[in-house]
Amino acid sequence: MAVESSMLPLGTPAPSFELSDVVSGQVYRLAAFNGKSALLVMFICRHCPYVVHVEHEIARIGRDYKDAGVGIIAISSNDPQSYPDDAPPLLKEMAERLALTFPFCCDDTQEVAKAYRAVCTPDFFLFDRQRRLVYRGQLDDSRPGNNRPVTGRDLRAAIDAVLSGKPVDPNQKASIGCSIKWKPGNAP
Repeated sequence: MAVESSMLPLGTPAPSFELSDVVSGQVYRLAAFNGKSALLVMFICRHCPYVVHVEHEIARIGRDYKDAGVGIIAISSNDPQSYPDDAPPLLKEMAERLALTFPFCCDDTQEVAKAYRAVCTPDFFLFDRQRRLVYRGQLDDSRPGNNRPVTGRDLRAAIDAVLSGKPVDPNQKASIGCSIKWKPGNAP
């Protein structure tokens, strides 16, 4: 069942995190992105058809903004016991297949998803240099089966605005995707 992102209030400070990358094992914290002009936090997974539909554009955004001062991290918060396709070894396989240029971390406790009020995959959160939320919305208007091209237009426009020192359009459309698969008794 498709759900919309929670649309965390703009201006919200980026919640801290400490997560391990499924590829390298390196631990990433919010402070690892200090000095970056923007920080993009994405909640994705391997099995969701909404993520599968846009995964190549997500990887392309990573490549396109790698040297532009944008910190990027992807996080999977799904329960791998109930959804084994989202277990770290298979997330690693996904990251390698897509040649992701940013860390892809597993949120084992699901506390990071709760702190960001993430509810779906994909769910995108863009923070400015001061780590205040400036965008939480859709990648673009494309959805599985709607025949619209995957361009990343909405998210790219927000990133470009931050990088050029311009305000991000506050009229933002919620991301839509599969609900985060919470561990039993762990839903927010």
